[in-house]
Amino acid sequence: MSLTTRRDFLTMAVGGAVDLTAPTRVFGSRQVPGHAEKGTAAPSDHAHARVMAIAAHPGDAFFAMGAPVALATHAGGQGWYVSLSLGEKGSAKIPLDKYGAAQRQAAEKAAALLQAKAVFLRYPDAEIPINDEAKFAVCDLIREYKPATIVTHWKGSWHKDHRACHDIVEDATFYAGLSTIIRKDPDHVVSKLYFADNWEDADGFVPDTYLDITAVFDDWVSACSLFPMWRGENGFRYSDYYTSLAILRGCTSNSQRAVSLMSPPEQKRQLVRIP
Repeated sequence: MSLTTRRDFLTMAVGGAVDLTAPTRVFGSRQVPGHAEKGTAAPSDHAHARVMAIAAHPGDAFFAMGAPVALATHAGGQGWYVSLSLGEKGSAKIPLDKYGAAQRQAAEKAAALLQAKAVFLRYPDAEIPINDEAKFAVCDLIREYKPATIVTHWKGSWHKDHRACHDIVEDATFYAGLSTIIRKDPDHVVSKLYFADNWEDADGFVPDTYLDITAVFDDWVSACSLFPMWRGENGFRYSDYYTSLAILRGCTSNSQRAVSLMSPPEQKRQLVRIP
């Protein structure tokens, strides 16, 4: 059998047709900018319950992807922050080993604050490889923790590590769900894949899903504040950018604070039947 798309793979993995036609849902009903539903009830599907962020660096995992994971744990589910590197080359003043250790410590404390788990793969910062070894390493984490939803980088980035992470995650989710690939843990199909709204990954990013993060906003900001770079030590005002972006996305989704996500094309496919 030739598997050329994620839809082909999902169809095979569950032994039949996969419903990818329903409106996108993560933590409630899909919110169209300016037309958000009022009084949305708690979600009934399971995609909200187990959310994994997979990022090139710890800062990306928490700043751009942290709130969706926080929403999962806030709702009583489980969450994971996976960093492919420690981002140890992110400071021009601090030695690599010390900065990497500080990044890891901040990530672990931030994850604990949000009742989630921090997980690390030790690829060199700025040198994350796009190869099957990395893809299977991420595949193994997906099979071990079994997230229903994954949030990762969009491919339209000027940062090579972010582009690498995007490619790794797309193939890792494929490998994770393929029962004929034998690994330590059994196969696991990820229900939803989303790309995060990251200032470094803006080329071609078109949001289609909005999450109301008002309930977890303060805790998420507190978690991000554990990273010195959040306060602008590396020259970019992460705090101002992402807190302001939450207000902007809230305005366009009729909520106080929100984050936006982008779906893969096949995940947005909808079938409308007219009686």
